[in-house]
Amino acid sequence: MITSRTRRKRDPATTLQHIVTTALDDMKASNVKVLDVRGLTDIADTLIIASGTSDRHVRSIAERVVEQVKAAGLRPYGIEGARDGEWVLVDLNDVIVHVMLPRVREFYGLERLWEAPAAQQASVAGAARRPSRRRTPQ
Repeated sequence: MITSRTRRKRDPATTLQHIVTTALDDMKASNVKVLDVRGLTDIADTLIIASGTSDRHVRSIAERVVEQVKAAGLRPYGIEGARDGEWVLVDLNDVIVHVMLPRVREFYGLERLWEAPAAQQASVAGAARRPSRRRTPQ
């Protein structure tokens, strides 16, 4: 009897997200937030935001993310802010990683910026599915 195994195809963004979150966890990044921004923007499917305790820690976290992504055979499209270390952005095409100092993260409020449209989009979608309760004039 011959059996064939079929491998389930994994979503590349999900695999990449797992690689990034594992690297963040390895480097003790704090307050890691994963935001699904599909339908809100064309620049990426996922934003991952994390904090480091110092500029050196922020740079080290970003470097580990890049190392792990390269080890998985992928190539980052760009890295910004590594020199200063207050906010390092790693562009992985479908996933964008922001590693920031807590004060910088609080000042720019990326979570508030991206979560608000997602909540509005969900409420609009929910309203569209609900039947109208309007009464017709008699």
